[in-house]
Amino acid sequence: MEIFMLMAVGITVSAALTINKKREPLHLSFAALCLAITFHKGGVFFNQFFQQSAWLFIERLGLLTIPPLAIKFSLDLFREQTLLIQRDIRTTVLFSTGLAALLFTPLGRWEYMGTLLYLYAAAVLLLCYLSLIVHAKRKAAGVEKKRLVYLIMVCTAAIATYSLPPLFNLIIAGMLYFILIMITHPHLTELHDLMTRALVILIVTLFTTVIFYLVVGFFGKGPAPPFTLVFMVSFLIIIAVGPFQVILKRLLTRIYPEIKDVFTSPFDIDEKLEREKALLLEKMAPVLAHEIRNPLGSIKGAAQILRSEAESEEQRNLLDVITQEANRLNRVVSQFLDYARPYAPNLKPQPINAVIEKALAVIETDSLSSRIDIQWELHPHLPLVPVDQEQLHQVILNIAINAIEAMPEGGTLTIRTSRIVSDTGDAVGISIRDTGPGIRREELKQIFTPFFTTKERGVGLGLAVCQRIIRNHGGRIRVKSIPGQGTIFFIRLETVR
Repeated sequence: MEIFMLMAVGITVSAALTINKKREPLHLSFAALCLAITFHKGGVFFNQFFQQSAWLFIERLGLLTIPPLAIKFSLDLFREQTLLIQRDIRTTVLFSTGLAALLFTPLGRWEYMGTLLYLYAAAVLLLCYLSLIVHAKRKAAGVEKKRLVYLIMVCTAAIATYSLPPLFNLIIAGMLYFILIMITHPHLTELHDLMTRALVILIVTLFTTVIFYLVVGFFGKGPAPPFTLVFMVSFLIIIAVGPFQVILKRLLTRIYPEIKDVFTSPFDIDEKLEREKALLLEKMAPVLAHEIRNPLGSIKGAAQILRSEAESEEQRNLLDVITQEANRLNRVVSQFLDYARPYAPNLKPQPINAVIEKALAVIETDSLSSRIDIQWELHPHLPLVPVDQEQLHQVILNIAINAIEAMPEGGTLTIRTSRIVSDTGDAVGISIRDTGPGIRREELKQIFTPFFTTKERGVGLGLAVCQRIIRNHGGRIRVKSIPGQGTIFFIRLETVR
């Protein structure tokens, strides 16, 4: 059963990579390697039942295709030559072809031929393993090095269990799926990310297995199959759903193009609707702003002309109100445009402290800051951070001015920067804290919601814009508040790697 499991995983992984629209050389070389393993293990599996020379030939032919494909995949993975070079591919192709030709001669029936082929394949795979270690140690860095170290750990586990064929086959099957996740999801850079994805699959597999036994227990009449068998079949079905769904989608949409949405999950539909709404908002915003600003400019201009001709103070005051409200509405339109337009940050490595100091200089010129005690604690040795200086400057100003406005009777505004060192990578932290009245819990949950505001004359777009900017920088922003004591905003930005 373990051999069938490995064979099925190999063909599933190969299919998943072959039908993928993003056919990179790395994906195709690994798909070919998985297909070679499938042929080899398929020959082993069926030869156990039928004892025919054809299956033995397929087993050995599959084994001979593994060495050159393993070297090709290794070179695509490393993207450069280490212990392995491009010439090794040609050498192993010629060597495998020569050995394959021997299978058609009397030497093919030599009792040690199988051992010779396995030793050849094992030697090449061991060379690939050593090349992986050397590359990870000498040339890889950062995220790439972490991912290669994880792969080395899995390969080491496979080598350690070689003398236990059932366990060895299961670990090889797990390794193929692990590599599939690693090369198709480059954003999963940490071991816990990869393990979390594996854990989800494990939980779903266990759930499927339990459901099967419940159905058999309530409605079945005969004995239930072994747990291992059911678990393996459940796992194969779960990992095969994605590739087969794509295959069916491509086949059926050629016949019935309108059936395409049948294969879209409700979650994908929701995401699609959100993208469409965002695109619609992006298109409508400039038109709406234009239609509002044109008459708004006329109203403001007329009010200013009338004020110059006003005869009484009361008339001038009323016209001032019109002008002020026109200015306020213009600011609302500007904020709406800022929120609606797509963000394309121009990321460059920047010293965060310099951005903070520039923002502080602007804050201190604000008339409202005269009654505020502004304090700053900037870490002297911060790494560079890839940011758009103008956009980050906007975020700091927005949060700081909100904090100042929340302390009309005076208070303390504290801005700190810090260096964050963790297993997930270095980062820079920015905290902005005030001693204002704080924010109620029910309001805190909606603090980043567009058009939500606690101000009498606020628009509710400032913090929504701030959140979008930070997210587009690959960072995180969160807020904590204690009513009566104040509010603190935390911003985390990843450093240059």
